[in-house]
Amino acid sequence: MSVVEQARRARDAAEALAVATRTVKDAALHAMADALVTRTPEILTANAADLAAGREAGLSAAVLDRLALDAPRVAGIADALRQMAALPDPVGEVVRGSTLPNGLELRQVRVPFGVVGIIYEARPNVTVDAAGICLKSGNAALLRGSSSAAHSNAALVAVLRDAVAGAGLPADAVQLLDAASRDSVKELMRARGLVDVLIPRGGASLIRTVVEESTVPVIETGVGNCHVYVDAAADPAKAVAIALNAKTQRLSTCNTAESLLVHADVADAFLPAVLAAFAGAGVTVHGSPEVAAYSPDVVAATDEDFATEYLSADISVAVVDSLDAAVAHIRRYGTGHTEAIVTDSQAAAREFVARVDAAAVMVNASTRFTDGGEFGFGAEIGISTQKLHARGPMGLPELTSTKYVVTGDGHLR
Repeated sequence: MSVVEQARRARDAAEALAVATRTVKDAALHAMADALVTRTPEILTANAADLAAGREAGLSAAVLDRLALDAPRVAGIADALRQMAALPDPVGEVVRGSTLPNGLELRQVRVPFGVVGIIYEARPNVTVDAAGICLKSGNAALLRGSSSAAHSNAALVAVLRDAVAGAGLPADAVQLLDAASRDSVKELMRARGLVDVLIPRGGASLIRTVVEESTVPVIETGVGNCHVYVDAAADPAKAVAIALNAKTQRLSTCNTAESLLVHADVADAFLPAVLAAFAGAGVTVHGSPEVAAYSPDVVAATDEDFATEYLSADISVAVVDSLDAAVAHIRRYGTGHTEAIVTDSQAAAREFVARVDAAAVMVNASTRFTDGGEFGFGAEIGISTQKLHARGPMGLPELTSTKYVVTGDGHLR
């Protein structure tokens, strides 16, 4: 089936979803969750085929980690759907309203986009998260995953479609595009008028391609070159714990810290401890000359290192002379995702928050908290690093647009 035909079927499904009640949508989400758990064995069989092919193809450990499923991960994905069902339905929410001087009643209400296309790499959990969040927000989902997860995604979508249909909604609310053909991506990016918005999730190359080549409006979910800045007024022990968590809690995510900046005034107290902690965790430090002076294990950092989203057990580290220098470094190398400061100075925290341009800024907290689930949004569709429509973790409200409803009583202009 062509992408155009799938998009037309998605538009028909979106019509039904737009008027579906919360009760119906939530029942579908619970049915999807239950079906995932019940049919876990067939999902894991499909995932094993993808993992075997990935190892044979030489995929990196980080990519294989993103790709891998096991029973607990499937259960966690299912739980995310149940949590989503418990969240308020954004559709129909009144954003603002008033009675105009002429007596007209004006309301701005949330409505679904319609058809949402998602282009993503590896992570099969995105298949379920995207399908769920689109359904809850009244949108039909066109999913285009990577070929590396083709078996997993096909199994997951088969389970989800059966559950959606069993709950009384159109199965075409969730559709998977052919991952074997690059033409499916091109057709999806050109389906303006049938697809309302595209959301790319993946590496810099994928995101750049979709942003630059799509005629369908795009919400950009960006690369995460995230920094932790240890200020002169930081508690060294707290800073070590935050830096270690931000880097190592999970290596392959966009909110993982990839760079550490250390104020020169705390370098002696902080760097030996954090370098030892990184070494114990198997993290390779790519450091400036000032950092290398503290350990022979530090690899000399290049300019490219400071610009890299590693998604691996690597981190770039530099010593800076001031908060100004830290902000300048972040402005040069950061990607507008998440930046963190560790400090006991309220003045430094306020200045950092005001000056750093990012979707999320953490004060004395790990970068790993930039996440829809951690923010209480439920499973997210992605983390937007752009500034129009949505920024940061995109939950249910971010998957809606608005319309104005104007009610009169024979009013004429």
